[in-house]
Amino acid sequence: MSDGGGNDSLDDAVFKALANPVRRRMLDVLRDAPRTTGELCAACPELDRTTVLQHLRVLERAELVAGWRVGRERHLSLSPLPIKRIHDRWIRSYMTSAVDLLSGLGE
Repeated sequence: MSDGGGNDSLDDAVFKALANPVRRRMLDVLRDAPRTTGELCAACPELDRTTVLQHLRVLERAELVAGWRVGRERHLSLSPLPIKRIHDRWIRSYMTSAVDLLSGLGE
């Protein structure tokens, strides 16, 4: 099923990114406030820096995270638009269908 907007491959990347609990935790950290790469690494102390950067690349490919340089530091922030697109395409329509079904049961 296509939404007609050509976003299927990007949606696939978003679902892949969200499928991993480490990446979801990284997004939770970035939801609270932008962080530097070092701060994001510190939020995942069980992982080495290379592993955190690999997860970060997956999030960036899915356009869930944006990064910019300030001097020698790289700052990262959550980009919520892909999650909103997933919500609008998948969750909202299924939620509406479920509510309609439930309201029909009462009749």
